[in-house]
Amino acid sequence: MASEYKLELRGVSKSFPGVKALDNVQLAVRPGTVHALMGENGAGKSTLMKCLFGIYKMDAGEVLIDGQKVVINNPDEAMKMGIAMVHQELQPVLARSVGENMYLGRFPVKKFGPIQFIDHKKMYEETEKWLNEVDMHFDAKAQLGTLSVGQMQSVEIAKAVSHDAKVIIFDEPTSSLSDNEVEALFRIMENLRKRGVAMIYISHKMDEIKRIADDVTVMRDGTYIGTWPAAELTIDDIIAKMVGRELTNIYPAKDRTPGEVIMEVKDVSSIHEKSFQNVSFTLRKGEILGFGGLVGAQRTELMEGLFGIRNLSKGEIYVHGKKVNIKNPKDAMNAGIGMITEDRRGNGIFGCLSIKDNVGVTVYNKYLNAGFVLNHGKINKVVDDSIEKLRIKTPSMNEHIANLSGGNQQKVIVSRWLANDPDILIMDEPTRGIDVGAKHEIYEIMTDLAKQGKAIIMISSEMAELLGMSDRVVVMCNGKKTGEIDNEAEMTQEKVMSYATMF
Repeated sequence: MASEYKLELRGVSKSFPGVKALDNVQLAVRPGTVHALMGENGAGKSTLMKCLFGIYKMDAGEVLIDGQKVVINNPDEAMKMGIAMVHQELQPVLARSVGENMYLGRFPVKKFGPIQFIDHKKMYEETEKWLNEVDMHFDAKAQLGTLSVGQMQSVEIAKAVSHDAKVIIFDEPTSSLSDNEVEALFRIMENLRKRGVAMIYISHKMDEIKRIADDVTVMRDGTYIGTWPAAELTIDDIIAKMVGRELTNIYPAKDRTPGEVIMEVKDVSSIHEKSFQNVSFTLRKGEILGFGGLVGAQRTELMEGLFGIRNLSKGEIYVHGKKVNIKNPKDAMNAGIGMITEDRRGNGIFGCLSIKDNVGVTVYNKYLNAGFVLNHGKINKVVDDSIEKLRIKTPSMNEHIANLSGGNQQKVIVSRWLANDPDILIMDEPTRGIDVGAKHEIYEIMTDLAKQGKAIIMISSEMAELLGMSDRVVVMCNGKKTGEIDNEAEMTQEKVMSYATMF
C-alpha cells in the first residue's frame, strides 16, 4: 500500500554538549505540497533538516521515504535518495565559475582512453539550462564572487532543482532575493508541486507562508508543537504557537525626538563608476535613518564605503562637526562608527571562535591589565550581560558561535557592537533570517539605543520594517540617492517604490 507521505521523520532527537537541540520531533510531508516548518531561532528547524540531510547524525529517530525506512549517513547519500537542500548560509567557492559551483563534486567528464577530463562544454550548457529553468539569466561562466548574495542564492536553488529531487528543503531561500527573484522562486515551486515534489519551506516571512504553504508544522525549543493546514491558521495563530504567547505591536512606538546632526555625508562616490555616486545625507542624534531601495541600489556598498571597507573617489564625512578621514574600519571605529554587515557568515562571525571572542573582539583593547594582559573578569561581565540582555540561547559564553542558530549568531554580532558603544551604528539587514520574536527584541534594542542618543542607519529590504522603524527614509536607485522622506504621512510603500524605481 502506497504511503500518504513522500517523507516522514519520526521521533528524532539530537543533543550537542550542554544542549538538547531536538527532542522526539515529528514531520510528515505529502507529495506535491509545500510544508512550512516554523519556529523561533534556536527552535531546532535547521538542526532537524541537517539530520535529514546527513550533515548531523541523529541520536534517535527514523527517516522514511515513500513509506520505506532509509538510513542517511551523509549529504551524498541524501542526494542519491532524491533529497536536495538549499541552505540558509551559503558556502560558495567564490573564485570559481557559476557552472563549477553548480556541478561541484559531480562534474560531467569525457574520456580519452584511460584518461578523464571535465567536459566543460557540457557543464556550461547544463548550467545555462538549469539557470533558465529558474528564470535566472546570468552567465554560467561568470566568477561566482562577482554575483550578489541574491544571485548566489539563485545558483543554489538551480543546483537543487538540477538534482531532479523528490524532496527539496528550502532553508530561508528568500532572505537575500529581490521581489522579482522571489516571484521566480514561487513559480519554480509551483512547477515542482505539479510534478509531485515534496518541499519543506523554512521562513520567518509570514506573508510568504500564507501564500505558498499547504501545511504548517511548528517547533519550539527543540520540540514538536503540532501540524495544521495552512489555510486554517492566521498569522497571529502561527506567531502565538511559535513563541508560546501572543505578540502584539511588532514595531515599538516612535516616541523619540531626534536631536542635532551627528554625521554629515557630502557628495561621496565610489572609485567604481557603476557603484554609488554623489550621495549626500545627514544623520541626527537619537534617530533611526532607514535606507530603502531594490537589489542593486548600492546601499550596502555605500555603507561599506563609509565604514572604510570600500575606497571612495571623492566626498567628505563629518562626525560631530569634525571632518574624518576613513581609510579602513579601524578609522571608522575610532570615529565612533560601528557596522553590522549583511552577510553574517561571510564577514560577520568568526566561526571558529567562541561567543566570548566574537563579542569581545572589538573591546579587548579597553580591558587590559598593565597595558598588555587581558582582564578576563571584566570581559566576561560584558559578555554575560550581552547574553542576558539579548537572550542569546547558548550553554555558555565559551560555546563556538558556529554551533548557534542563525538568529542567535546575529544577536552575538549586535552584542559585539553594543559592547564597543559606538555613537553611530550602521545595521545592514539587521533582522535577516531572524524569527518574529527575536526581531521584536532587536527592534526594542534599536529603539532603546536611539532613546539613549545613539544614531542608527538601517538598511532593510523588508518594506514593513523600513517604514515601521525609521524616523526618516533615504531611497537609492542604481547608486544614486533618488529621494528622502521625512514626513510620517508620506512614509508609504508607494512613495518608497516610486523613488526606488526612478532610474
